[in-house]
Amino acid sequence: MRRTAIRHPPRALLRSFPTGQTPPMPVSLSTIAIDDPSDPRVEPFRNVRDRDLVGREGFIAEGTVVLDQLLVSRRFRPTSLLILRNRLAGLAERLARFPGDAPIHVADQAVFDGIAGFAVHRGVLAHGAERGARPSAADTIAAAGGRPIIIAVGLSNHDNLGAIFRNAAAFGAGAVLCDTTSCHPLYRKALRVSVGTALTVPWCREGTGESLVAACRAAGYRVLALSPAGETPLAGLVTAGRTALCLGAEGQGLSPDLMRAVETVRIEMAPGLDSLNVATSAAIVLHRLFAGEGTAA
Repeated sequence: MRRTAIRHPPRALLRSFPTGQTPPMPVSLSTIAIDDPSDPRVEPFRNVRDRDLVGREGFIAEGTVVLDQLLVSRRFRPTSLLILRNRLAGLAERLARFPGDAPIHVADQAVFDGIAGFAVHRGVLAHGAERGARPSAADTIAAAGGRPIIIAVGLSNHDNLGAIFRNAAAFGAGAVLCDTTSCHPLYRKALRVSVGTALTVPWCREGTGESLVAACRAAGYRVLALSPAGETPLAGLVTAGRTALCLGAEGQGLSPDLMRAVETVRIEMAPGLDSLNVATSAAIVLHRLFAGEGTAA
């Protein structure tokens, strides 16, 4: 095993030193040089496009923005890092916050791409894992603390689910509940689109849309289903107390049975288009709640 000791400045010094100049490096950090793409020590990072969550016993966080969320997450922890050698200096502050028991692997571009299976332009891959037991729907609802909750039913598009998490974080939602037919929030693409907020917003993935609706109602939540065929226009909706917003996949939408079981809401728009993107729709409703036109107490 070949290790290289690099030195990084304290956080305060990085902030105060003049731009364009190199501060002194008084803090040592050990890294592991990887020269062979087949090195078994970087197995968690191998062929990330093909394997994703399968066989990895964890997940891959790609890029510094997602890594920042991983470093502050209470639910998840970094277990290993793979970075491009030429990014070491720019990552000094983040590396200083990296757990001491998690190895930091460093590789040049050709070796890095050979490990990942494609050209990773961000040059940063972290492997992460859950700290403890996976929270149930009841645990997740409790963690929301009365703030709005999103119920995702059958959302199989990773971009949409990731964007919903980003919107949830931006507009103060307390949790996201995903049924088992929805894609996994920790899939690399969903996690990247969420800008890492799937690591900090409480969520669970279990059960059916109906069971998640029932769990929210048991916790005192009023459940609204968002649909172009909704009975109540959003502009006329009066909300008070705890609110849960049920979202279905684009095209298929929510099942007729679920729609009949809850209140339905529609976003009014100009004629000629049948619906909005589901993540955009969620953002509109969440912003209205966040701005105080509806309350969640």
